[in-house]
Amino acid sequence: MNGSFYNLSEQFSAFEDVFERILWFAEQDPTAQYALAIGTDSHTYRAYTKFTTAILIHRHGRGAWGCLRDYILQRPIKSLREKISLETGLSEEIAYALTSDKLERLYDLLVPHVDKGADLKLTIHLDIGMKGASKELIKEMVGRVQAMGIEAKIKPDSYVASSYANRYTKRALLLN
Repeated sequence: MNGSFYNLSEQFSAFEDVFERILWFAEQDPTAQYALAIGTDSHTYRAYTKFTTAILIHRHGRGAWGCLRDYILQRPIKSLREKISLETGLSEEIAYALTSDKLERLYDLLVPHVDKGADLKLTIHLDIGMKGASKELIKEMVGRVQAMGIEAKIKPDSYVASSYANRYTKRALLLN
């Protein structure tokens, strides 16, 4: 998997480091309910298109931790289908990196505490919704995610893509 991950206080060179941070976050309270969500948004500039993928683990009612990864396509994208398809693919790439071994490590941490409410839900948030031109792509993109065995969320419930990742796509690159 190419590209480094970051947030406002940390840099990660590999997804393995990100996963260890997710695991550490869950270890802080293994009795909690967690939502692990992945979402990508993009912004087209004059000379390129910037994609930002966000990973967020949310401890319901008690905080969250997240990080981002940018991908730059060296051309502007004009096709909505291409743009949404690439966003979905970048989110799927991160989900595929959550191998069964990694997910098993998370579940092994939480399962002993199920009677205290521990839970983990994995979703992919898509930056599409029932309003606007993207509604024509819902069935196709949601189908791709569901084919992976993962629940897809669309607007207004896809906050990892439409809010968290969106905020960072608006930070243009400083090109010399």
